[in-house]
Amino acid sequence: MQTTRQQKIERLIQKDLSDIFLGYTRRLHGVLISVSEVRISPDLSIAHVYLSIFPTDRQKEVMTLIEQEHGKIRGEMGTLERHQLRIIPELNFHLDETMDKMERIDQLLKQ
Repeated sequence: MQTTRQQKIERLIQKDLSDIFLGYTRRLHGVLISVSEVRISPDLSIAHVYLSIFPTDRQKEVMTLIEQEHGKIRGEMGTLERHQLRIIPELNFHLDETMDKMERIDQLLKQ
């Protein structure tokens, strides 16, 4: 069960990462990156970030770029959140596949 503090920090991280990835969207023409969910550990040290990337055929390319620039992204987030958090959590990025699953279910139902 999550505490109120965890939920507030998750929302803060989601908002700040969305702003950071907006810059990546401008740099990678034709790619949309959105932060669909953030889950933080009870000790606030690890944040699992779920990303939706469109178009789906460029997901691996974009995830590779994000993993390469992991430190830079965490640094930017630290700059944005320096007054709210004492310790910036470690970021683990995951690909959110819920939209793909929903699309497959819709296709199956239409058959």
